[in-house]
Amino acid sequence: MAKLKIRIYPDGTIKAETIGVKGKECTKYIPIIEQLTNAVTDDSEFTKDFYNNEQDLVNEDVQEVKL
Repeated sequence: MAKLKIRIYPDGTIKAETIGVKGKECTKYIPIIEQLTNAVTDDSEFTKDFYNNEQDLVNEDVQEVKL
């Protein structure tokens, strides 16, 4: 389940983070965050989850089945 963590600092700086989202999928949340905060993104930093490739995501969803 995806979650958004948004922090608004006294100087007006806004920092947002997606939680539970891997790969480039997180960038789809940028417009949502901008709309919620009435702000425009001027810089992005990505966590290690952003750099997970498709193969890593597929492997995480695979469950071992014993016959």
